[in-house]
Amino acid sequence: MDVVIVEDKEALGRAAASLVVEALRADPRLVLGVATGSSPVTTYRALAAARGSGRDFSQVRCVALDEYLGIAESDPASYHSFVRREIAEPLGIRPENLLVPDGNAPDPGAACVAFEDALRGLGGVAVQLLGIGRNGHLGFNEPGSPFDSRTRVARLSSTTRADNARFFARPEDVPTYCLTQGLGTILDASRLVLVASGSHKADALAAAVEGPVTEACPASVLQLHPDATVVVDRDAATGLHRIGRRHASIGGDWLD
Repeated sequence: MDVVIVEDKEALGRAAASLVVEALRADPRLVLGVATGSSPVTTYRALAAARGSGRDFSQVRCVALDEYLGIAESDPASYHSFVRREIAEPLGIRPENLLVPDGNAPDPGAACVAFEDALRGLGGVAVQLLGIGRNGHLGFNEPGSPFDSRTRVARLSSTTRADNARFFARPEDVPTYCLTQGLGTILDASRLVLVASGSHKADALAAAVEGPVTEACPASVLQLHPDATVVVDRDAATGLHRIGRRHASIGGDWLD
């Protein structure tokens, strides 16, 4: 696992974006796995800046990690809306190139199977962007999720629902259930890039990077992946002790 420590959120976004652009150079039809939430937003803004400088994302296929169960796709808090608003529209990715779990399917279990089938049809994810929850969740895989789990319906923990309440009008509006890629699904990606910022993520990050590999900390599964990069700002890195700290050498020519 490569751990890259940068100064702040903006530097984090540029560093993570450089890894995506590197993969895009090799394959214009890149299958990019995207995370929602606040942590990867500066990465998407950096990618939009790259598009503004001439980088072409029009052939990229974009795959989301998760979606709330029972929330309308048009709801601003849905992850369908997030992916369109924060990623697809700024990067010029066509709607037909978006794959998001169907949280409104009449049969959620069948929707999970269909999502896995569609993902296999794309040939799998080349680069998967990830965030990490305060409790170590990855996607919506809460503590205790099996490492070999596949896309499924999952119950959100009280910690996750409280953290996500800021995206809803009222805390009670946060859904209780979701559709999420499983940890086994996430591990199938060729490359994992986890981003984290802020001191409130420091304990979870330290557990994921330096702690034991355990289902009690879902993000610790990154230690099992052959090509995982963790990009964090200094505040999020305060709990790291065993790794050699260094500044990011990536990102200097990411627009070229």
